[in-house]
Amino acid sequence: MDSNNVDLNKMEQSKTVRYSDSHNMSLDNVICRRCGDGFGITEQIVNSNGEVWHTQCFVCAQCFQPFPEGVFYEFEGRKYCEHDFHVLFAPCCGRCREFIVGRVIKAMNNSWHPDCFRCELCTGPLADSGFVKNTGRALCRECNAREKAKGMGKYVCHKCHSIIEEGHIKFKGEAYHPYHFNCTSCEVELNADGREKNGELYCLRCHDKMGIPICGACRRPIEERVVHALGKAWHVEHFVCAKCEKPFLGTRHYEKKGLAYCEIHYHQLFGNICFVCNNVIAGDVFSAFNKAWCVSHFACSICDRKMTQKTKFFEFDLKPVCRGCYEKFPGELKKRLKKSHDEQKKA
Repeated sequence: MDSNNVDLNKMEQSKTVRYSDSHNMSLDNVICRRCGDGFGITEQIVNSNGEVWHTQCFVCAQCFQPFPEGVFYEFEGRKYCEHDFHVLFAPCCGRCREFIVGRVIKAMNNSWHPDCFRCELCTGPLADSGFVKNTGRALCRECNAREKAKGMGKYVCHKCHSIIEEGHIKFKGEAYHPYHFNCTSCEVELNADGREKNGELYCLRCHDKMGIPICGACRRPIEERVVHALGKAWHVEHFVCAKCEKPFLGTRHYEKKGLAYCEIHYHQLFGNICFVCNNVIAGDVFSAFNKAWCVSHFACSICDRKMTQKTKFFEFDLKPVCRGCYEKFPGELKKRLKKSHDEQKKA
């Protein structure tokens, strides 16, 4: 979609006028262009482009005031002072909000100075190159292609600026069609397996010959940071917990039967997690009701009184209750709790 170009200079011309005395010219058949009356012998005459006026008749067609310094703008046979011409005919720029005199860009239901009509993403000028309307925005063709590719989950080639339909290659941080390059070593045309090393591009075969480690997860060469663990090399983002599959990114991991686990899942599967704080229990463990507590977190579930292994406590709803709170229970409830406890022992 291209913008419409309008040049106000083609429909308006700034004019200057000449004043002269009537006694210097023949007054035969000379009449005022506006009122149609003739001129007195000593009367001053306004002459503009071969037409004459009384000085009081030579005024703006809108405000009826004399033209400052004799300068006016003409449109469709009528003359206007600069201010009224702008108000009536000169459009307002959609960006800087100033009047536009001269070339006007008509686009996006608005008017623009040529230098103000720019791509909303890269701010490049659009007046002469054209634009594409994208979700209510005026974009240059390159930015539009990039936005279109982004919506499709694809890349735009940094060299030919077209969408990369299938495999791409990354070079100096930008995406390209692989066929734009050849291997630096064997000169074969590259495909999506091409790899960059030290600012040069290589086919996968030549790249692997350079002694670059291969990732234990994706089986591709590791070009940047490498993690050595479990007897293998890994991309940083591919060395993950075997349970939650989140990358360790430099944090501590735990190994078990040839697999790596984050601290939480290692202890959930093979260690103890506090029932209260949900953290790994590093020190002594308090165990009860098939649960584990940090020693400092084992407390009555009703009054929150801290208890130790020597404190007498009771079970209520699979949670610990101190003796004081238990004694406050109704007698019938205590009987049912005791009966349930005895049946569990027999089982």
